[in-house]
Amino acid sequence: MSDPSPLQEAEATCHQLAGVVFPWDLTRSLELALLKTFCVPSISALLDRTGEFAQRPRKRYDDTGLMVAELLRHGVDSEAGAAVIERMNHIHGHYAIGNDDFLYVLSTFVAEPIRWLSRYGWRGLNDLEQEHLFRFWQAVGQRMGISAIPGSLVELMALNEQVEREVFALAPSNRRVADATLAMLLADWPAPLRPALQRVLTGLLDRQTAGSLGWPVAPGLLQQLVLATLRLRSRASAAGAVLSRGLGRQPRARFFSQRPTPSYGANFRLEQLGPLPLLQNLNPPRRSGLPADDTADATGSAAPPG
Repeated sequence: MSDPSPLQEAEATCHQLAGVVFPWDLTRSLELALLKTFCVPSISALLDRTGEFAQRPRKRYDDTGLMVAELLRHGVDSEAGAAVIERMNHIHGHYAIGNDDFLYVLSTFVAEPIRWLSRYGWRGLNDLEQEHLFRFWQAVGQRMGISAIPGSLVELMALNEQVEREVFALAPSNRRVADATLAMLLADWPAPLRPALQRVLTGLLDRQTAGSLGWPVAPGLLQQLVLATLRLRSRASAAGAVLSRGLGRQPRARFFSQRPTPSYGANFRLEQLGPLPLLQNLNPPRRSGLPADDTADATGSAAPPG
């Protein structure tokens, strides 16, 4: 049996991190990454024009989370992973998106998990895990046709920091898209708790990010409280995992795409993902005449079409 390729090694690491070791933390870090992309006016302006965040923020959030989770779960060049990338490319092809914006968004999928776990996790990612995270998303970016992707983790992190330093700026579209996303994230909580939870969320944001979104900067005391609470949660989760293993229970993967979502319930199909106005163009009639439902696999995850 041949040795795994560098990409296969990176995929195996990312699968373990996202599905077993840090499923909650990775999801939260990518939510923060989403918010930070709204700080780039060219990105928020496009998102604002499509109306998807204003009209269907939950679907937009779930669609993104499901596609990202399926890539991490199955791998970049798996049949399911290739179908997800093809789907993303078809969606993006309907919009005029600059390569620089693609690059920054790609960089957040590497930078934010690294930063989140360093700050809030029971441990940070080691050097090999960080390198594999970079290699995984570098491969995704290459298959999306993104050009000028940095060739190393150091260069990608430098690009990420440069954009946040030089391009982040306050714009009305930033605030509109961020407010719609925040309202969606808080919608499942009882109304009396939402103001407090909103303040907690701002405790995750640095001054530059909060200012670019038009949100108030959280007091230092609140930021320290959020830091302590999240670290405690992470350590408690790690202790629970150790206890389960001690009892002979093997950890099960818990990818976002393996859990019910408000948009699709327990099952979803790849054909459902994407902006509603584009679905007819994204899902051309099949020559075989098979119903779309035949593309759902036994677990309810997206199976590749065709």
